[in-house]
Amino acid sequence: MIIISACLIGLNTKYNGGNNIKKVFVDFVKHRKAIPFCPEQAGGLPTPRYPAEIVGGNGYDVLDGKAKVINEKGLDVTKEFIKGAEETLKLAKLLHAAEVILKSKSPSCGSSLIYDGSFKGRLIPGPGVTTALLMRNGIRVINSDEY
Repeated sequence: MIIISACLIGLNTKYNGGNNIKKVFVDFVKHRKAIPFCPEQAGGLPTPRYPAEIVGGNGYDVLDGKAKVINEKGLDVTKEFIKGAEETLKLAKLLHAAEVILKSKSPSCGSSLIYDGSFKGRLIPGPGVTTALLMRNGIRVINSDEY
């Protein structure tokens, strides 16, 4: 079983209330190969919500207490991002998920690039919070842009 970012199958879980639907991912769910999940909602954040970025590092740094996740209004949402990552890991373990397909560039789900914390659209290398926690636990994370 694969876990997939809920926004990728058309569920309106994206920060702005929209989605990032791609037919290939919808087909995964239709054929019972994947289940959708949104770490940010699981962490207690509403939809829509203010955009957030990691300030001071990447997802590993957030997990290690060296960086924070801040929304564009300046509110610290680190706790919610960590909780969402933990809930995703819990689900992955429950399902014995071999891999997880997550939305690229997200502060939760990004796997190779994330926004730099300036809210100016600049990307830096590194994982989001959920990706970092999953990878630390030996779960393969696939970037949605690879499809």
